[in-house]
Amino acid sequence: MRITQFFTVTCLILLCSTICGVASAYATPESIVAASKVYVSNVSYDPGTFFTGDDGTVTISVTNGNTNDSTVVNHATFGDDNIRSTSAPYDSTVHIGPLQTQKFVFSVTTDAPDGTYYPTFSMTFRDADNLYYRQMVLVENRPLVLTVIDKPDAFEQEKKKTIYLQVANPRDAEVTNVALEVAGDGITATPSRTFIGMLAPQAKVPVNISITPDKETPLHLTLTYDNGNNPHQTSMDIPITFGVDKKQSYPVMSNIKVTTEGGIFHVTGDINNAGLDTANTVTVTSLSPAIPQDPYKTYVVGALKADDFGGFEISFDTDGSTSIPVQVSFRDTDGNLYHTVQNVTVPSSRLNTTAASNGPPIIPILAALILIAAIAGGWYFYIRKSKK
Repeated sequence: MRITQFFTVTCLILLCSTICGVASAYATPESIVAASKVYVSNVSYDPGTFFTGDDGTVTISVTNGNTNDSTVVNHATFGDDNIRSTSAPYDSTVHIGPLQTQKFVFSVTTDAPDGTYYPTFSMTFRDADNLYYRQMVLVENRPLVLTVIDKPDAFEQEKKKTIYLQVANPRDAEVTNVALEVAGDGITATPSRTFIGMLAPQAKVPVNISITPDKETPLHLTLTYDNGNNPHQTSMDIPITFGVDKKQSYPVMSNIKVTTEGGIFHVTGDINNAGLDTANTVTVTSLSPAIPQDPYKTYVVGALKADDFGGFEISFDTDGSTSIPVQVSFRDTDGNLYHTVQNVTVPSSRLNTTAASNGPPIIPILAALILIAAIAGGWYFYIRKSKK
């Protein structure tokens, strides 16, 4: 038994000596020096950073720095337990000429949690020792961030309102095919899908959407994107409830003055925007029973910012009513049309006012004529009596 074991060990020693002798025959000092000038010139991962469970590729560029000598690679592998290669190693002979670069591409995958990893690239030369190289790669599970920058305090049925959003990429590498989809039961969204495209690391972009709700319902926002060839998404719901928007424009009439001219009423005053948003295309007009008249059937005030005011003047005729509704119309920033109505009191003695406006008063003239006739009659009877 001992003789058999001794014979086996002796054979193994002789075999190893033979292999080493063959290797030493190829591994000359010149080949070792030449191999020392071969180096990894670049490593790139796609995607640049991984989510746990992502697949990707790594491309390793190997450069031969020798000006005259070629190098021969017999074997190349990549990966470790955290970043695993899913492609076969390079087992065929690869020649790299002087000052040339050869790329080695490996398919990889990872199930590792968040962290920094250093998988190994190993390459075996035919005429020299191995080359080992490690390149850092990140696994991070931070998704894209969808943020509401501004939105109305409340929504109105069948009124268009704008929601201001921001899409941000907090990751350390770019993502591609970024798109935002908007949906909701009974909601008309414009646009319903916004394509953003590539988003660089630490970059952010604004996205505005307009919605017109028919009923109270959640608004669903879905942000989709690709990390390399791996699809991912982020979702958010915004509750759509009806009510009064606290920022709404609120035009109010003040400093009202009523005058008449030629039987026509003229109303002047100021429009003050007591709201927090701009009131656009502000107009003023009188409503029935008033009959708008020239020159100011409708008065256009224009845009009024918050706490701003503008003057107006309207003219109209009436059927004798003393309370006339005056309407102020305006549009919000989304183009929705709103109306407010305020009653204005006008004088009741329109007949006397009209007569005074059109010429001399009739009653005083009649009284003067009667007085003249009485004096003339009295003088006539006096003369006749004197002659008798």
